[in-house]
Amino acid sequence: MKSKLSPEQREELLRALKARFERNRDRHKGLEWAKVQAKLEANTEKLWSLNEMERTGGEPDVVGHDKKTGEYIFYDCSVESPKGRRSVCYDREALEARKEHKPKDSAVDMATAMGIELLTEEQYRELQKLGEFDTKTSSWVKTPPEIRKLEGALFCDRRFDHVFLYHNGAESYYAARAFRGSLRV
Repeated sequence: MKSKLSPEQREELLRALKARFERNRDRHKGLEWAKVQAKLEANTEKLWSLNEMERTGGEPDVVGHDKKTGEYIFYDCSVESPKGRRSVCYDREALEARKEHKPKDSAVDMATAMGIELLTEEQYRELQKLGEFDTKTSSWVKTPPEIRKLEGALFCDRRFDHVFLYHNGAESYYAARAFRGSLRV
């Protein structure tokens, strides 16, 4: 797997991230793009992961800054679940358990390949404070081991101006369900 961007891809990604950063200042009050960009340019493998988030429709944006580690926190901020990650079951185990009509991939495997983490329920709820996301779609979220052990998995969405957490069999998949990721840079 190629995990380096060409100089042209890098410039194009940085332009897109900067434009989104400036368009959505309410997501990251008090943060400066120049500092974010410097951090990104010093972490080219993270730039590749951000490009994967962008390429699959996630529209990544800065949603926070960890003062202890100095890391900037990016989440997928597309209005609906990322188009390039839909129709996936929860994880590899669920994918292998399906006897027929297997989805093309799993949320956990895709996130791992992209170098990102699935949002937790808590992170998903934090994201929803920044706007209205998944009003027509839903997103898998990181599932606790005790639920996964019983063949379940969790997903969230926003309906009726509220954020809901649901459960499903981990092997299920739907055209309107993907996953949202996070990346620390």
